[in-house]
Amino acid sequence: MNSYKNPLEERYSSQEMLFNFSHNNKFQNWRKLWIALAEIEKDLGLDITDEQIAELKANVDNIDYEKAAEYEKKFRHDVMAHVHAYGDVAPSAKGIIHLGATSAFVGDNTDLIQIRDGLLILKKKLVNVMKNLADFSIQYKDLPTLGFTHFQPAQLTTVGKRATLWLQSLVLDIEELDFFLETLRFRGVKGTTGTAASFLELFNGDYSKVKHLDKELSKRFGFEKVFGVSGQTYDRKIDAKVVALLGNIAQSAHKFTNDLRLLQNLKEVEEPFEKNQIGSSAMAYKRNPMRSERIGALAKYVMSLTTSSAMVASTQWFERTLDDSANKRLTIPQAFLAVDAILLIWNNIMNGIVVYPNRINKHIMEELPFMATEYIIMEEVKAGGDRQEIHEILRVHSMEASKQVKEEGKENDLIERILNDHSLKLDKSKLKEVLDPKNFIGFAPIQTEEFIANEVQPILDANKELIGLESDLRV
Repeated sequence: MNSYKNPLEERYSSQEMLFNFSHNNKFQNWRKLWIALAEIEKDLGLDITDEQIAELKANVDNIDYEKAAEYEKKFRHDVMAHVHAYGDVAPSAKGIIHLGATSAFVGDNTDLIQIRDGLLILKKKLVNVMKNLADFSIQYKDLPTLGFTHFQPAQLTTVGKRATLWLQSLVLDIEELDFFLETLRFRGVKGTTGTAASFLELFNGDYSKVKHLDKELSKRFGFEKVFGVSGQTYDRKIDAKVVALLGNIAQSAHKFTNDLRLLQNLKEVEEPFEKNQIGSSAMAYKRNPMRSERIGALAKYVMSLTTSSAMVASTQWFERTLDDSANKRLTIPQAFLAVDAILLIWNNIMNGIVVYPNRINKHIMEELPFMATEYIIMEEVKAGGDRQEIHEILRVHSMEASKQVKEEGKENDLIERILNDHSLKLDKSKLKEVLDPKNFIGFAPIQTEEFIANEVQPILDANKELIGLESDLRV
């Protein structure tokens, strides 16, 4: 307990994402890359034996981290430290480990594997948030609620239609995520400055063998695309792009939680609150939106990281500089871990979200009389009234009703004032019928149905194998 522990590891992120960026996964991938390199080099005619490869394979997970740390202290080079540690447990193959490669061969290719696999982990959680939001949207597509502009009451919408706005952001995010995965390139085998000069010597100038090595190794690790050119490293724009993508997901989540926290203050919609949960150490009655606030905190952190990766990408020198390494070790894993936690919490919220229709309707009826004035003006004009005179009558009544609400704390009595104004000619009984909130929600239910059917459901259908997720919180 005397050293710092990363809360993303201790409190928030899933075990699968923690494993993706773990030492074991990283350094086992290094060894798998060295094995694949040796196997393909052997197939291309280099003097490498089956026995050497078998010994390498037998020791993929036999990693002596203490010995590697000793070597790194001696060499001041992490890759060479692990080359030597691997050679110690696979002595017959020691001389052919890392043959022709540079450090970025294992470092960069492993980073790309972790980025791809991390996005696949996030995609499952993202699809499940979308499924939960889609179900919520359909369930509440007809339930009128106050719409807000500038957080001031505006025309009505529905609870379900509002949820489609959160979903729309995620549609954009998953489209970006899928495009990133479809176009992600492997670094492959490029050599020290990207010219493959070391392989020129190994393969006696046969460029076709270098091309085969590059493409075959990439395919073995699940990459159909490989960078056609590189310096020593893959283009750091990849890092900037993926952290920007994670930042976009964080933006969508933060927008959702901002709205939910405001709705919880209005007592219209609440995130889950467990039986024994304590909202405040001092105020026993409180039901703080701690899940939403946690998402907001993590989202802010992720969004801040986008600048860091952009600066790294923009300040690389020529074929390679090392001022990216320490930054990458921090930024990329933690951005993934934080978004992983965000999506876990978001799913947890959606699995227990609570809607209070009576409270929502109470707020509607406090504002609906003001919204009905436009209808009243139209009806009065059709009955032969003067538009400007009617507008002035309603303006005066509205100001008096508003004053009563704001200054005296009374109910909105605008409709009663209008009904009792004998200078108005409209059908008073018809006015009462008109004041049904569903008459003021426009096409919200149809828009919700169409959006889910046309834009969201195809995404869910294409990813149906990902639907289904445990969403219990660790803390």
